[in-house]
Amino acid sequence: MQTTLTDSAEEAAAILNSGRVVAFPTETVYGLGASIYHPEAIKRVFQAKGRPGDNPLIVHIYSLEQLADIAVEINSDARKLIDRFFPGPLTLVLKKNPLIPDAVTGGLATVGVRCPANPVAREFLRLSACPVAAPSANLSGLPSATSWEAVYEDLEGKIDCVLRGNPSSIGLESTIVDCSGSKPLLLRAGAITFEQLQTVVPEIATNTNPDKQAPPKSPGLKYPHYAPKAAIILCHTDETRSVAPSSAYIGLSEPPEGISLFKRCQNLEEYGCELFSFFRRCDSKGIERIYCELPSNQGLGRAIRDRLMRAAGKK
Repeated sequence: MQTTLTDSAEEAAAILNSGRVVAFPTETVYGLGASIYHPEAIKRVFQAKGRPGDNPLIVHIYSLEQLADIAVEINSDARKLIDRFFPGPLTLVLKKNPLIPDAVTGGLATVGVRCPANPVAREFLRLSACPVAAPSANLSGLPSATSWEAVYEDLEGKIDCVLRGNPSSIGLESTIVDCSGSKPLLLRAGAITFEQLQTVVPEIATNTNPDKQAPPKSPGLKYPHYAPKAAIILCHTDETRSVAPSSAYIGLSEPPEGISLFKRCQNLEEYGCELFSFFRRCDSKGIERIYCELPSNQGLGRAIRDRLMRAAGKK
């Protein structure tokens, strides 16, 4: 299969509307999209990524008017979060409209819904004939793709089209909040922080004891994620580190002596934005170990910490 590269949202939407699979940029990471009403295209998304069938997809919408096609029983907490954070890097898990295929939701009675803010994504979704189901546009388990080049590296010849855009401005997958129960529950940390969510829905809780035997309600909860080929070594700013050969470092502090490949970030926003692209750069250079500074579990640090822990096999 030849993968089309295009800068045209109109061309990419036409390809998707014909029942094919298209990667597209968002502010979080690149997504791999299929029409929710084309079962074969949805199947090909799972095949291209090597994604387990019980790992649900997130449905991307352009307009809030499309919500009724996706979800039912949208409660007051969900409405507050929609009013405050849509469009943006937030996914809400809601009770699904029965018309949504089980292949999209992993057979669950709930569905994740997101309205991206990225202008290219919004134009692409506006031109698409219906909402678009999309996980991250990378091979399952590997670091998410934050540039079209990374998408092409992973999926060239496996998907129909890559809609080129700028690198992702956030670089971490969306925050996910489950609003299908009696109170909102943070399932996955992201750029919209737990503290920001609390200002809108003060009763929100964190998913402290997830049932790992239950089907995941959202991506990023059950299966290994975000890991480069290199081993991830988590470290703190006050640790003395003996650095092994062929090592790299990313964090907010000065790198250990002896490391030639490193990324010292000025703040947590830069850390989150650069993390996955740095992992991929390390893999391209044959790095064997990546020392990663572990931030505090507050604000954006919660999301970065989550991705690092999962990449290191600690969650």
